[in-house]
Amino acid sequence: MALIAPSILSADFARLGEEIKEAEQAGADWIHVDVMDGLFVPNLTFGPPVIGAVRSATKLPFDVHLMIERPELSIASYAAAGADRITIHAEACLHLHRTIHQIKELGLPAGVALNPATPVSVLDCIIDDLDLVLIMTVNPGFGGQSFIPQSLNKLRQLRKLLSERGLDHVHVQVDGGINSETSKLVMEAGANVLVAGNAVFGESDRAAAIAALR
Repeated sequence: MALIAPSILSADFARLGEEIKEAEQAGADWIHVDVMDGLFVPNLTFGPPVIGAVRSATKLPFDVHLMIERPELSIASYAAAGADRITIHAEACLHLHRTIHQIKELGLPAGVALNPATPVSVLDCIIDDLDLVLIMTVNPGFGGQSFIPQSLNKLRQLRKLLSERGLDHVHVQVDGGINSETSKLVMEAGANVLVAGNAVFGESDRAAAIAALR
């Protein structure tokens, strides 16, 4: 059964702590935190102070997805603010291996995200060091986008690579356009962690929404 990680990008920012609590009560497994810098992606969200402010709202893991340039400069700040796991973009890192191990040296699981146009093959020399791979099923930067069907082939390629390397413990996460219909497709293709924004926070019955995703 897939883990569900509601993205607070789609939550009501005016009552963010309460929204996170409601997601936990509704059955969420992780809380997904989309950090955007307005440079790597064309949007700006929140940084360590906001994460630190809402950390006490839940005991669920904070799954922090850094859509930022030069993440190595601020990883320690996100860890100190309360991140429980950190995912960085392969496209944003000049020294990907070094940055992954920087996360691990802080005692956190490390993930790498791939944009829709980035092939799975870029992970070949780093995949043994990963705890999670995030396949972006939309172009990052905005919530509410439509699922890109070609992402399913990437998921199958990734799951095959992990199986061949004996790395079935590595989480395969998807983010973008996930709802009760696309969730079935991505799970069949190999995903086991589903990030969903509007499909959870856009619904009045969050428990039913999370159950539908599973």
